[in-house]
Amino acid sequence: MAFQGWPEEALDFYEGLEADNSRTYWTRHKKVYDENVLGPMTELLAELEPEFGDTKVFRPYRDVRFSADKSPYKTNIGATVGSGYIQLTAQGLAAGHGMYSMTPSQLERYRQAVACDRTGEQLENVIHAVEQHGISVRSRDSLKSAPRGYPVDHRRIGLLRHKGLFAWKEWPARPWLGTAAVRTHIAGFLVTTQPFSTWLDTHVGPPAQ
Repeated sequence: MAFQGWPEEALDFYEGLEADNSRTYWTRHKKVYDENVLGPMTELLAELEPEFGDTKVFRPYRDVRFSADKSPYKTNIGATVGSGYIQLTAQGLAAGHGMYSMTPSQLERYRQAVACDRTGEQLENVIHAVEQHGISVRSRDSLKSAPRGYPVDHRRIGLLRHKGLFAWKEWPARPWLGTAAVRTHIAGFLVTTQPFSTWLDTHVGPPAQ
């Protein structure tokens, strides 16, 4: 079937799960999840995959082995499309693109590229272009001071402190979430942020590189 958005029942499902994150709730509402949450996500990914690359839906179960929070279920459905990310919660829709975290070897390459005037200025330019579309570029974690070997007064010290870098956009729950307009929003985000992702692919690369 063609993607037609997420019905209101999808948001209601996650509102309920936030209030009662239990196996009992999940079991009683599993059909709602399959038909109104997972089903539309699968349809959306099938339409995006030919243009943006391989897709994957993440499991709805949390890994609680090393977490103090033992809630068994994620309160979102997340998926990847190419190097991008899509997420639906009770609060609405979100999309990301980039590198959420970097390995030590990736960080070394990233910092070298940021410190270099040519490639560092390229990154500043692509970030500026992305931000002109109301998309933020952020890091999950950053150093409080300059990384070892870099001056504290470097002109791109803010970027040098980051341990990851990704573009992020959130859309609050609105009626258009229940329509095919979702595909337009996600595709537009991925196209707009592609130069940013390409910079990371070119100058940082995969973990094993």
